[in-house]
Amino acid sequence: MTYKEVATMIASCGVDYAYDHFTDTEHELPFICFLYGSSSDMAADNTNYQKIRALDIELYTENKDFTLEQTVENVLNENGFVYTREETYIDTEEMYEVIYHTSVAVTEEAAEEGANNA
Repeated sequence: MTYKEVATMIASCGVDYAYDHFTDTEHELPFICFLYGSSSDMAADNTNYQKIRALDIELYTENKDFTLEQTVENVLNENGFVYTREETYIDTEEMYEVIYHTSVAVTEEAAEEGANNA
């Protein structure tokens, strides 16, 4: 999957999204932030031949939103992602955070990687 395809998949959840964070400090809920936090590439013979990126998808809502969570999970399932999830309430921000942890095999050329996908 390409980085652009991941962004398109996240957009299909139907809420505002950004890579890592929004530039405005007060963004309207609900929204999703996603990021590639680490990698565990497949390598041999001193070459990384398959990029595998950890992908965290963070869903933020004002109230517990089972329907929106199910939408995100359906999108992940439809695209063949295996994931784990964790949830917390952020008291200082008065919002729920549900994080979906997964990984993605990146299939695009290095020249395209720097493109802003959000």
